[in-house]
Amino acid sequence: MTDRPPRTLASPFPAHAGPSRRLLMAGGLGLAAAAALRPARAAGSTLRIGYQKYGSLVLLKGRGTLERALQPLGVAVEWSEFPSGPPLMEALNAGAIDFGSAGEAPPIFAQAASPELRYVAAEPPAPRGEAILVPKDSPVRTVADLRGRTIALNKGSNVHFLLVRALEQAGVPYDGVKLAFLAPADANAAFVRGAVDAWAIWDPYLAAAERSTGARVLADGQGLAPNRQFYFSRRGFTDPHPEIVSAVLKAIGEVDAWAAGHAETVAAELAPTVGIPAPILGVALGRLSYGVAPLDAATVADQQRVADAFRSLGLLPKPLRVADAVWADPKRQADNR
Repeated sequence: MTDRPPRTLASPFPAHAGPSRRLLMAGGLGLAAAAALRPARAAGSTLRIGYQKYGSLVLLKGRGTLERALQPLGVAVEWSEFPSGPPLMEALNAGAIDFGSAGEAPPIFAQAASPELRYVAAEPPAPRGEAILVPKDSPVRTVADLRGRTIALNKGSNVHFLLVRALEQAGVPYDGVKLAFLAPADANAAFVRGAVDAWAIWDPYLAAAERSTGARVLADGQGLAPNRQFYFSRRGFTDPHPEIVSAVLKAIGEVDAWAAGHAETVAAELAPTVGIPAPILGVALGRLSYGVAPLDAATVADQQRVADAFRSLGLLPKPLRVADAVWADPKRQADNR
């Protein structure tokens, strides 16, 4: 591969990967109604997992270890790729998938839309894995300089909360900036051609943009947002199939433990799937965290702060209690007695 950076990052990251646009745009009502009419599927059929082009789930998919782990339970695995967390969470709420992962903001909006959502586990914080970028020659030097300027971001994604916190800390009102809600590929194109002044984005898009455009990090999540990765299911799946959920989390834990000590191998394995050279992925992986675990009190409290922040801005229709959506593994509860 040539060392010359590509003009844009759009081609490695198709904006509409995975389930069809028609499926996602069908939205909550049509899919949710259909899901409500379907009985809970018994073990012995298929576990449907939604994943993004990065993180432990894509490694799990590539290595095939989950399929082997679920074989004794008579469960097959069906994988669906999503371009970001919000459409993945929409599909989960609608019953189109049974399990998936996303950052800290998408589940807040998903819980507000449906009581079905269940947090089943979380990774440790990775605050350096998301950032607000500006072009290398931009006159913008601080977050306060963003006042009145246009910022691209994926609405309802983890970086949405990062931007809220960064503006708050800088004393810039939320409505003091212009927001361009764009999917990562479209945001990248807008950023490259100068149609926006800044871009709030996460890894590996972040690492790729830094390398290809020389973009500067104006602020990352350090001191602002934990940037945790969460794993989710639905009450309609966790209640009848806790053993499947536990088996998936065990498999994630095993791939996490392996990945934590094999960064170069992980980068080489992910590169063909993600469409980013391994050296750039290595930068992103250096900012990633591993160690899947049940949500503890501190994690729930951090998520509650995310929910409260969005509610205070009028972005949620009503207050919500994150703890209500946390799954209690019955086996773990029994072991702790």
